[in-house]
Amino acid sequence: MDGMTLNRRMWLAWLASLSAPALALEPLLAKNAPAGIDPKPYLVSEKFDGVRALWNGQVLKFRSGRTVAAPAWFLAELPKLALDGELWMGRHSFDPLSATVRRTTPVDAEWRLISYRVFELPAGEGDFERRAAKLATLGGGVVMPVQQQRLDSNAELRARLKQVVDAGGEGLMLHRADAPLASGRSDLLLKLKPVADAEAVVMGHEPGSGRFAGQLGALEVQTPEGVRFKLGTGFSDAQRRDPPAVGATVTYRYRDLTPGGKPRFASFLRVAEAF
Repeated sequence: MDGMTLNRRMWLAWLASLSAPALALEPLLAKNAPAGIDPKPYLVSEKFDGVRALWNGQVLKFRSGRTVAAPAWFLAELPKLALDGELWMGRHSFDPLSATVRRTTPVDAEWRLISYRVFELPAGEGDFERRAAKLATLGGGVVMPVQQQRLDSNAELRARLKQVVDAGGEGLMLHRADAPLASGRSDLLLKLKPVADAEAVVMGHEPGSGRFAGQLGALEVQTPEGVRFKLGTGFSDAQRRDPPAVGATVTYRYRDLTPGGKPRFASFLRVAEAF
Protein backbone atom coordinates (compact mmCIF):
# COMPACT_ATOMS: atom_id res chain seq x y z
CA MET A 1 0.00 0.00 0.00
CA ASP A 2 1.54 3.36 -0.99
CA GLY A 3 1.83 6.28 1.44
CA MET A 4 -0.89 8.37 -0.19
CA THR A 5 -3.41 5.51 -0.02
CA LEU A 6 -2.52 4.86 3.63
CA ASN A 7 -2.81 8.54 4.55
CA ARG A 8 -6.17 8.80 2.82
CA ARG A 9 -7.52 5.73 4.62
CA MET A 10 -6.35 7.16 7.95
CA TRP A 11 -8.13 10.44 7.22
CA LEU A 12 -11.35 8.68 6.22
CA ALA A 13 -11.28 6.55 9.37
CA TRP A 14 -10.67 9.68 11.45
CA LEU A 15 -13.51 11.58 9.79
CA ALA A 16 -15.89 8.67 10.33
CA SER A 17 -15.03 8.70 14.04
CA LEU A 18 -15.66 12.42 14.56
CA SER A 19 -19.00 11.61 16.16
CA ALA A 20 -17.10 10.21 19.16
CA PRO A 21 -17.30 12.91 21.88
CA ALA A 22 -13.84 12.24 23.34
CA LEU A 23 -11.86 12.17 20.08
CA ALA A 24 -8.66 14.24 20.12
CA LEU A 25 -6.74 13.44 16.93
CA GLU A 26 -4.73 16.09 15.16
CA PRO A 27 -5.07 17.15 11.54
CA LEU A 28 -2.07 18.55 9.67
CA LEU A 29 -0.20 21.14 11.79
CA ALA A 30 2.40 23.66 10.65
CA LYS A 31 6.05 24.08 11.48
CA ASN A 32 7.87 27.42 11.29
CA ALA A 33 9.30 28.26 7.88
CA PRO A 34 13.03 29.02 7.60
CA ALA A 35 13.83 32.63 6.73
CA GLY A 36 15.37 31.95 3.31
CA ILE A 37 12.81 29.41 2.08
CA ASP A 38 12.20 29.02 -1.65
CA PRO A 39 8.39 29.25 -2.07
CA LYS A 40 8.22 27.69 -5.55
CA PRO A 41 7.21 24.18 -4.35
CA TYR A 42 4.38 25.62 -2.23
CA LEU A 43 0.95 27.16 -2.48
CA VAL A 44 0.92 30.29 -0.31
CA SER A 45 -2.04 31.77 1.56
CA GLU A 46 -2.76 34.19 4.37
CA LYS A 47 -2.62 32.73 7.89
CA PHE A 48 -5.95 33.37 9.57
CA ASP A 49 -5.90 33.75 13.36
CA GLY A 50 -9.09 31.81 13.96
CA VAL A 51 -10.30 28.64 15.66
CA ARG A 52 -9.60 25.36 13.86
CA ALA A 53 -12.78 23.48 13.02
CA LEU A 54 -13.33 20.20 11.18
CA TRP A 55 -16.54 19.29 9.37
CA ASN A 56 -17.26 15.67 8.41
CA GLY A 57 -20.36 16.46 6.38
CA GLN A 58 -22.66 16.22 9.39
CA VAL A 59 -20.93 17.47 12.55
CA LEU A 60 -18.59 20.43 13.19
CA LYS A 61 -15.81 19.67 15.69
CA PHE A 62 -12.92 21.44 17.38
CA ARG A 63 -9.46 19.86 17.19
CA SER A 64 -10.12 18.37 20.61
CA GLY A 65 -13.03 16.37 19.21
CA ARG A 66 -15.68 18.42 21.02
CA THR A 67 -18.70 19.53 19.03
CA VAL A 68 -18.96 23.19 18.04
CA ALA A 69 -22.32 24.58 19.18
CA ALA A 70 -22.98 26.46 15.94
CA PRO A 71 -26.48 27.66 14.98
CA ALA A 72 -28.55 25.38 12.76
CA TRP A 73 -28.57 27.94 9.93
CA PHE A 74 -24.73 28.06 9.95
CA LEU A 75 -24.44 24.28 9.72
CA ALA A 76 -27.08 24.18 6.96
CA GLU A 77 -24.78 26.27 4.76
CA LEU A 78 -21.95 23.70 4.96
CA PRO A 79 -21.73 21.13 2.12
CA LYS A 80 -22.18 17.40 2.60
CA LEU A 81 -18.47 16.66 2.35
CA ALA A 82 -15.56 16.90 4.76
CA LEU A 83 -13.81 20.25 5.23
CA ASP A 84 -10.93 21.52 7.35
CA GLY A 85 -10.53 25.22 8.12
CA GLU A 86 -10.73 28.10 10.56
CA LEU A 87 -13.77 29.78 12.06
CA TRP A 88 -12.87 33.44 11.60
CA MET A 89 -14.35 36.76 12.69
CA GLY A 90 -11.78 39.10 11.15
CA ARG A 91 -8.28 40.34 11.88
CA HIS A 92 -7.51 41.13 15.54
CA SER A 93 -10.73 39.40 16.62
CA PHE A 94 -9.51 36.16 18.17
CA ASP A 95 -10.73 36.88 21.71
CA PRO A 96 -14.37 37.67 20.80
CA LEU A 97 -14.33 34.77 18.32
CA SER A 98 -13.09 32.39 21.01
CA ALA A 99 -15.81 33.54 23.41
CA THR A 100 -18.49 33.08 20.74
CA VAL A 101 -17.57 29.58 19.59
CA ARG A 102 -17.11 28.27 23.15
CA ARG A 103 -20.67 29.11 24.17
CA THR A 104 -22.83 26.03 24.67
CA THR A 105 -25.82 28.06 23.50
CA PRO A 106 -24.93 29.99 20.33
CA VAL A 107 -25.72 33.70 20.07
CA ASP A 108 -27.10 34.20 16.58
CA ALA A 109 -25.96 37.82 16.16
CA GLU A 110 -22.37 36.85 17.02
CA TRP A 111 -22.32 33.92 14.59
CA ARG A 112 -23.48 36.24 11.79
CA LEU A 113 -19.98 37.75 11.99
CA ILE A 114 -18.20 34.40 11.50
CA SER A 115 -17.09 32.75 8.27
CA TYR A 116 -15.57 29.32 7.75
CA ARG A 117 -12.23 29.80 5.97
CA VAL A 118 -11.56 26.36 4.51
CA PHE A 119 -8.18 25.16 3.28
CA GLU A 120 -8.34 21.37 3.02
CA LEU A 121 -10.53 18.55 1.73
CA PRO A 122 -9.76 15.74 4.20
CA ALA A 123 -11.34 13.10 1.93
CA GLY A 124 -10.18 14.69 -1.34
CA GLU A 125 -8.24 13.04 -4.16
CA GLY A 126 -4.77 13.83 -5.44
CA ASP A 127 -2.10 16.19 -4.18
CA PHE A 128 -2.77 19.46 -2.36
CA GLU A 129 -2.79 21.53 -5.56
CA ARG A 130 -5.58 19.35 -6.94
CA ARG A 131 -7.50 19.40 -3.66
CA ALA A 132 -7.16 23.19 -3.41
CA ALA A 133 -8.53 23.60 -6.95
CA LYS A 134 -11.59 21.53 -6.00
CA LEU A 135 -11.97 23.46 -2.77
CA ALA A 136 -12.01 26.78 -4.65
CA THR A 137 -15.28 25.74 -6.33
CA LEU A 138 -17.11 25.21 -3.04
CA GLY A 139 -17.50 28.79 -1.80
CA GLY A 140 -20.89 30.14 -0.83
CA GLY A 141 -22.68 31.38 2.27
CA VAL A 142 -20.43 31.05 5.31
CA VAL A 143 -17.93 28.85 3.43
CA MET A 144 -14.98 30.85 2.08
CA PRO A 145 -12.14 28.86 0.46
CA VAL A 146 -8.74 30.30 1.38
CA GLN A 147 -7.05 31.80 -1.68
CA GLN A 148 -3.82 30.06 -2.68
CA GLN A 149 -1.09 31.47 -4.89
CA ARG A 150 2.29 30.57 -6.36
CA LEU A 151 5.29 32.79 -5.64
CA ASP A 152 8.56 32.54 -7.57
CA SER A 153 11.15 33.81 -5.10
CA ASN A 154 11.88 34.49 -1.46
CA ALA A 155 11.78 38.22 -2.27
CA GLU A 156 8.19 37.83 -3.54
CA LEU A 157 7.35 35.84 -0.42
CA ARG A 158 8.74 38.56 1.85
CA ALA A 159 6.86 41.23 -0.09
CA ARG A 160 3.62 39.26 0.29
CA LEU A 161 4.27 38.80 4.03
CA LYS A 162 4.78 42.54 4.46
CA GLN A 163 1.59 43.26 2.54
CA VAL A 164 -0.45 40.93 4.76
CA VAL A 165 1.09 42.12 8.03
CA ASP A 166 0.76 45.81 7.09
CA ALA A 167 -2.95 45.16 6.46
CA GLY A 168 -3.33 43.69 9.95
CA GLY A 169 -2.86 40.02 9.10
CA GLU A 170 -0.87 37.50 11.11
CA GLY A 171 1.36 35.96 8.46
CA LEU A 172 1.44 33.36 5.69
CA MET A 173 0.97 29.60 5.28
CA LEU A 174 3.02 27.54 2.82
CA HIS A 175 1.56 24.14 1.87
CA ARG A 176 3.54 21.84 -0.40
CA ALA A 177 1.65 21.72 -3.68
CA ASP A 178 2.55 18.04 -4.13
CA ALA A 179 1.58 17.05 -0.57
CA PRO A 180 -0.63 14.02 0.02
CA LEU A 181 -3.16 14.04 2.79
CA ALA A 182 -1.30 13.93 6.10
CA SER A 183 -1.78 14.58 9.81
CA GLY A 184 0.31 15.78 12.74
CA ARG A 185 3.03 18.43 12.69
CA SER A 186 4.87 18.23 9.38
CA ASP A 187 7.24 19.99 6.99
CA LEU A 188 4.49 19.71 4.38
CA LEU A 189 2.86 22.75 5.98
CA LEU A 190 4.82 25.80 7.15
CA LYS A 191 3.91 29.13 8.73
CA LEU A 192 5.78 32.36 8.16
CA LYS A 193 5.32 35.25 10.58
CA PRO A 194 7.37 38.31 11.57
CA VAL A 195 7.88 36.63 14.95
CA ALA A 196 7.85 32.85 15.27
CA ASP A 197 5.47 31.05 17.62
CA ALA A 198 5.20 27.56 19.03
CA GLU A 199 3.42 25.54 21.71
CA ALA A 200 4.61 24.07 25.01
CA VAL A 201 3.04 22.28 27.97
CA VAL A 202 2.96 23.89 31.41
CA MET A 203 5.05 21.83 33.84
CA GLY A 204 5.02 24.15 36.84
CA HIS A 205 4.59 27.65 38.27
CA GLU A 206 7.34 29.88 39.63
CA PRO A 207 6.05 32.38 42.22
CA GLY A 208 6.54 36.07 41.58
CA SER A 209 8.38 38.63 43.64
CA GLY A 210 8.25 42.41 44.01
CA ARG A 211 5.09 43.74 42.40
CA PHE A 212 4.22 40.17 41.37
CA ALA A 213 4.46 38.80 44.92
CA GLY A 214 1.65 36.32 45.56
CA GLN A 215 1.11 35.91 41.82
CA LEU A 216 2.71 34.07 38.93
CA GLY A 217 6.33 34.95 38.24
CA ALA A 218 6.92 32.54 35.36
CA LEU A 219 5.65 29.33 33.84
CA GLU A 220 7.99 26.39 33.53
CA VAL A 221 7.11 24.84 30.19
CA GLN A 222 8.30 21.97 28.01
CA THR A 223 8.31 21.79 24.20
CA PRO A 224 7.28 18.66 22.26
CA GLU A 225 11.03 18.06 21.76
CA GLY A 226 11.55 17.90 25.54
CA VAL A 227 13.22 21.30 25.95
CA ARG A 228 12.30 23.02 29.23
CA PHE A 229 12.47 26.76 29.81
CA LYS A 230 10.76 29.53 31.79
CA LEU A 231 8.15 31.81 30.28
CA GLY A 232 7.96 35.00 32.32
CA THR A 233 6.62 37.79 30.11
CA GLY A 234 3.48 38.51 28.12
CA PHE A 235 0.96 37.84 30.91
CA SER A 236 -1.90 40.12 31.85
CA ASP A 237 -2.54 40.92 35.51
CA ALA A 238 -5.52 38.54 35.43
CA GLN A 239 -3.36 35.75 34.02
CA ARG A 240 -0.75 36.28 36.72
CA ARG A 241 -3.47 35.97 39.36
CA ASP A 242 -4.99 32.89 37.68
CA PRO A 243 -2.28 31.32 35.50
CA PRO A 244 -2.69 28.43 33.03
CA ALA A 245 -2.88 25.13 34.88
CA VAL A 246 -0.16 22.51 34.93
CA GLY A 247 -0.79 20.31 31.91
CA ALA A 248 -2.27 23.11 29.81
CA THR A 249 -0.80 23.83 26.38
CA VAL A 250 0.22 27.44 25.79
CA THR A 251 1.34 29.34 22.72
CA TYR A 252 4.40 31.59 22.98
CA ARG A 253 6.27 33.91 20.66
CA TYR A 254 10.04 33.97 20.27
CA ARG A 255 12.76 35.46 18.07
CA ASP A 256 15.02 32.47 17.38
CA LEU A 257 16.54 29.41 19.06
CA THR A 258 19.75 28.90 21.01
CA PRO A 259 22.10 26.07 19.94
CA GLY A 260 20.47 24.02 22.70
CA GLY A 261 17.01 24.56 21.23
CA LYS A 262 15.71 27.06 23.78
CA PRO A 263 13.70 30.01 22.42
CA ARG A 264 15.23 33.47 22.73
CA PHE A 265 13.05 36.34 24.00
CA ALA A 266 10.08 34.03 24.54
CA SER A 267 6.80 35.72 25.50
CA PHE A 268 3.45 34.19 26.47
CA LEU A 269 0.76 34.68 23.84
CA ARG A 270 -2.27 32.71 25.05
CA VAL A 271 -3.55 29.32 26.15
CA ALA A 272 -3.62 27.19 23.02
CA GLU A 273 -6.91 26.01 21.58
CA ALA A 274 -8.40 23.41 23.85
CA PHE A 275 -12.15 23.97 23.50
